[in-house]
Amino acid sequence: MSRYRYSRYIPNPLDELDLEDVLDRLKELFLQSGFASRFSRGAPQTPGLDDLKRALADILSQQPEVPEDWREELEEFAEGDPEFELSPEVDQFLDQVIEKLIEEGYLRAMEGEIDQAQAGSGREEGPAGTVRFELTDRGADFLGYRTLRDLLGALGRASFGSHDTDQLATGTSADAASRPYEFGDTLNLDVNRTLLNAFQRTGKLETPLQLEYRDLEVFQTEYQSSCATVLMLDCSHSMILYGEDRFTPAKKVALALAHLIRTQFPGDTLEVVLFHDSAERIPITKLASVTVGPYHTNTCEGLRLARRSLLNQRKDMRQIIMITDGKPSAMTLPGGRIYKNSFGLDPMILEATFREVANCRKSGILINTFMVARDYYLVDFVKRVSQICRGKAYFATTINLASYLLMDFMTRKTRTVH
Repeated sequence: MSRYRYSRYIPNPLDELDLEDVLDRLKELFLQSGFASRFSRGAPQTPGLDDLKRALADILSQQPEVPEDWREELEEFAEGDPEFELSPEVDQFLDQVIEKLIEEGYLRAMEGEIDQAQAGSGREEGPAGTVRFELTDRGADFLGYRTLRDLLGALGRASFGSHDTDQLATGTSADAASRPYEFGDTLNLDVNRTLLNAFQRTGKLETPLQLEYRDLEVFQTEYQSSCATVLMLDCSHSMILYGEDRFTPAKKVALALAHLIRTQFPGDTLEVVLFHDSAERIPITKLASVTVGPYHTNTCEGLRLARRSLLNQRKDMRQIIMITDGKPSAMTLPGGRIYKNSFGLDPMILEATFREVANCRKSGILINTFMVARDYYLVDFVKRVSQICRGKAYFATTINLASYLLMDFMTRKTRTVH
């Protein structure tokens, strides 16, 4: 007769953990702007193994799924004492959590690599063989979803459709009364009205039915427009000065906006332009690892790059959303040299910036500015930009920036498309 040996089942805390909740609480680690390391320019912008383990220890020490004695050990480790060593089983548990996050596609481990964003910002990677971690596309998209969900919950909204206008067009669903068919319309026939027109014209019911061009009627739908958006982020050094991190909230907004557009407005496009001493366009997937720097604010070059990008988009609407906290303090001269002046509002820089704002208006591009500073002379500058381009200016804080921006994006009035 066969014999079976039974042992007590000991659950693995890893099986009980909500990995998505853990990743959501790790966003402060991966979306850092450089604020915490602003006094050490050589600091890497992607967390290493020790950074990730200590952040996880801080999170897991508050999880009821983790055994109580482990939580006490994790809490002590998270406090940052370099001489404290984890027990083998707890250290193995942290390794398993990291491996699970990688297997699920949320994180990517890099060894001896230099990211292009790091190379462009003058930052150096650690010693050869040092393992660093970054968000994958899936991880960044998930954080955008979580941020958007939290913001919409605070706003009291649940779901949003496409950008509605007061125009009518032919489409695939019936939202309004039908009308006679015109050349070029989508052939979404109102069969009942079409047949009735034919019967009324001939005065008799017979087969085969002789349809004529004038009998055709098509359904009308509400015209829904598409929009091309460029999000301009000020990543000059002032975004982390004066004891406040303004760049991390801006990155969270960008991730939330990208997820909103991808899921609710599939016909829209979103690009990100960073402006500092110069300006550069980056993919959304690289946004999480970007930190502030260099020092100055070349608003003119950022607007020029955004305008050129939008002109390549075949959309009904084009807009620039600019998040900034500082005055324009740099401009690119015709020869390519960058002129900088950090003292006051330089008339030459202002003139070039206003000229580029006027070019945006001529191109039919709307500029909405979100200002996270309240200096009186900067307020006047933002108001002037809004007057030239007939856009809107919002004077926000890092707390309400996301709410202001998303509410503006989802409730803005669309222009009439002929």
